[in-house]
Amino acid sequence: MNWYLTKIVFQIDIGKGKNSNQFDEQLRLIKAASTEEAFFKARSIGKNEEVDFLNKNKSSVSWKFIDVAEIHPLKQWEDGAEICSSTHESEEANAYISFVKHKAMVLQTQHQLFV
Repeated sequence: MNWYLTKIVFQIDIGKGKNSNQFDEQLRLIKAASTEEAFFKARSIGKNEEVDFLNKNKSSVSWKFIDVAEIHPLKQWEDGAEICSSTHESEEANAYISFVKHKAMVLQTQHQLFV
């Protein structure tokens, strides 16, 4: 059996289609014998986690599974091993850098990390 990192994507629909442009991308670890098995296992997880409910404002919320967007085989587990990588292009490099630094500061504050 092998380990795979998969990305499953949901569309979040709040209030009967009023906010249908919100998506949730989830990275999931899947143990499977092949890439094909990992794909179908991730797809099954996504379909099984579709849900409709009422939020605190009594608005209808629907999480609709879109599909499996990525599969990455994980070859070897070791400290500091790269699991996944993505490249971002931005017209505003400084804004992106500031965004990343802000996220790091929030993590430090939430987890009381000290640099």
